[in-house]
Amino acid sequence: MPKEKPLKLSIIIPVYNETENLPLLHEQIHRSIETIADLGSEPARWEIIYVDDGSADESPQVLERLASQDPQHTRVILLRRNFGQTAAIAAGIDHSQGETIILMDADLQNDPADIPRMLDLINQGYDVVSGWRENRQDTFVTRVLPSRMANWLISTVTGVHLHDYGCTLKAYRQEVLTGFRLYGEMHRFIPAYANSVGAKMIELRVRHHPRRFGKAKYGLSRTMKVVLDLFTVKFLISYANKPIYLFGGAGILLITISLATLLFLLIRRVFFQISVTGSPFFSTSMMVFILGFQSILMGLIAELLVRTYHESQQKPTYTIRKWIGPGMDQRDGG
Repeated sequence: MPKEKPLKLSIIIPVYNETENLPLLHEQIHRSIETIADLGSEPARWEIIYVDDGSADESPQVLERLASQDPQHTRVILLRRNFGQTAAIAAGIDHSQGETIILMDADLQNDPADIPRMLDLINQGYDVVSGWRENRQDTFVTRVLPSRMANWLISTVTGVHLHDYGCTLKAYRQEVLTGFRLYGEMHRFIPAYANSVGAKMIELRVRHHPRRFGKAKYGLSRTMKVVLDLFTVKFLISYANKPIYLFGGAGILLITISLATLLFLLIRRVFFQISVTGSPFFSTSMMVFILGFQSILMGLIAELLVRTYHESQQKPTYTIRKWIGPGMDQRDGG
């Protein structure tokens, strides 16, 4: 019996109250995939995974009907309650089988016709293709402006410069999505994680349509969550393997400030006969010195925890793109 070929493409779509959009979206995806020769000729080599995030409308029933009508390609995951978009995406990734994974929204604002263009770039050797809604069809004050501010902030902090972190429509090689878990609103930071393991990335201008049915689920409050998650992302990307650089660096800075303050008080005592201990700067500098010393100790403890984490789970501190050489399997690695 011939070995079954692995799935080539998984399209993951988080769903929350999108009853009217789902049938149209499903039809558009099929139409788009049929234009791709190496997928359309072998129907079993691609899948759509809908993840219903606790919808309160008829979305679950619509998804069950789509799955029964198209069992060859359609998978449905129904979450017990509303966990958020990031959790829904994580569930889809965990249960996907494709070599390439495409994420997109269910609201018909992302255009499935862009999928073939993304796959072309993946086939050219890119690991991540990030959609860029250059002509975004959303309200400027409540959606576009906060998004641009968030994009600038994320690009500055992570060093991965993208125009549109908030665009869900992105394509990934499966291996760059392994090795980390998604929490909070962190799905938008996946390109930054992928970059940290050496992924080759490119942006693609994609179509963006006005919402036809339903209403947007997010507003200005989401921006604050993104900012808070950014602290976590920066720590995980830059300091997760060497936390002493963060805590130790902060400790040395605090100790330096403390010593400089004490030196100032000493000079003032020698030349101007002003009491050292009577100044509020003295007690403040002592507190800063203690905080600095404690920060260095926290860094050392964090170093021990990192080593325990890697050694107990046998997690490597590196990622391999490919094996090359006699006696070695030539395969992608992660």
